[in-house]
Amino acid sequence: MSGGSYYVPATSKWPILGSLALGVMMVGIGMMLVHDRGTSVMVLGLLAVLAVMGLWFRDVVRESRQGLYDAQMDRSFRQGMAWFIFSEVMFFAAFFGALFYIRTFALPWLDGEGAKGVAALLWPDFTASWPLMSPPDPAIAGPAQTFSPWQLPLVNTLILVASSITLTVAHEGLKEGRRETTRNWLFATLVLAIAFIIIQGVEYYEAYTYYGITLDAGIYGATFFLLTGFHGAHVIIGATILAVMFVRIQSGHFSSDNHFGFEASCWYWHFVDVVWIGLFLFVYVF
Repeated sequence: MSGGSYYVPATSKWPILGSLALGVMMVGIGMMLVHDRGTSVMVLGLLAVLAVMGLWFRDVVRESRQGLYDAQMDRSFRQGMAWFIFSEVMFFAAFFGALFYIRTFALPWLDGEGAKGVAALLWPDFTASWPLMSPPDPAIAGPAQTFSPWQLPLVNTLILVASSITLTVAHEGLKEGRRETTRNWLFATLVLAIAFIIIQGVEYYEAYTYYGITLDAGIYGATFFLLTGFHGAHVIIGATILAVMFVRIQSGHFSSDNHFGFEASCWYWHFVDVVWIGLFLFVYVF
């Protein structure tokens, strides 16, 4: 429809191998949850998934470097990346939705709103609050205290916002053909990403050691680690992608008018940044 050719790749073994690797990993996770065994199976599957991804992306890079992709293929990559980020938006929307549901509906109901008779029978002395310092079940210990949003969380917010700025400068440099600018500002972005990961590790250590915020600390601990943990995993993935982009820039890949691999990594990183701002506001501040 574009009036040009459309590259049709050769038969690939990576989709079936990727499916098998994912299957092995999920079997291992299931064994860990049900039988408290299966760690080795899960790790084997995870390593296989990473290997397939690396080799598959290697083939895509080689095909791109050989000039096999045209404008239609570029549009396909852009649409695919856009839908992938949309799926990630829905992924985090589910977790934010769970947080809002708990705070807006579940806690008032437990406090007797709308079902006073049942709540009075179950937990007559329960008072709704967020964070939930004293869960209604005495077997569950709530957090001893919560983080101040104006310390480590604020520092990490400033770091991620700054990293989006440095990455934008790097992207603009690439579009203008200034590769040294791209390399230097991309390196600065990687430094900021690593700083974020280290600070979040420190925060987790303090949460378990001094604040009593653990996965067992009632609904507050569960939602805290669910939201910040998945976001931290996305930061690690994004930093890994940017590191690959840095190596490719060093290797002379990309041009001012052909660099969607780099642009896609920018889209992903900006998405991670926006999600963190939501986390900062609704997990730490409000």
